[in-house]
Amino acid sequence: MTQQNSSPVDNRPKNYIGSALLFICIFSTATIIGLVLFALFWLPFELRYKIARSWCVLVVWMTKIFCGLSYEVEGLENINPENAAIILSNHQSAWETLALRVILPTQSAVLKKELLYLPLWGWALLLLKSIVIDRSNQRGALKKLISEGTERLNEGIWVLIFPEGTRAGAREVLPFNAGGAILAQKSGFPVIPVVHNAGDFWSRYSFLKYAGTIKVKIGAPIETTGRKAPDINTEVETWIKQELEKM
Repeated sequence: MTQQNSSPVDNRPKNYIGSALLFICIFSTATIIGLVLFALFWLPFELRYKIARSWCVLVVWMTKIFCGLSYEVEGLENINPENAAIILSNHQSAWETLALRVILPTQSAVLKKELLYLPLWGWALLLLKSIVIDRSNQRGALKKLISEGTERLNEGIWVLIFPEGTRAGAREVLPFNAGGAILAQKSGFPVIPVVHNAGDFWSRYSFLKYAGTIKVKIGAPIETTGRKAPDINTEVETWIKQELEKM
């Protein structure tokens, strides 16, 4: 007896033109902003960051114009820009890597070293005080994350970490790596959990972007002083799974 495929069929309209326009505009504007950042490498970090953030704002706006994809945020009252924190967020698409720079305070993102292989774009990330780690050397990566992450936090710069380590499918949460929680344990800075459903509209392997509203929820700060990394990780992962199910 032949087994039928019970996978749900996506009947949403396919926005090929809007998705193509968005791709072209992201590619071209990223090249321009990369050149600008290199030309202005001598500027203070705060100004370089504002330039990069303005590009993220542009991309989020273009996503709405070309693809009809916007977002709404719940929990902004949990953000105090004056108090640096560690952001632990689920990871489903490229959208959150840009949008979280728009939504949240000045931040340093933890990146895999392979991103530096991208000409111009990857190199520009170094001008934004990114924390670049080699995932093939776990001990060295953790040591660098703790050292540079604590340094950024002490400077008042937030640290953005996607503890899953790679993009998950829509409605899926992959097991968390311990790095972000260990940084929280060692530094004593609080964790801000963030969850979103961007994968429902901008999935990890799809060229197409679908119209709709991405939901982003920012949780209350989680105090980490005197706590162990596994406990911190479990609390954040559980919260993200529960909130994602509600979206």
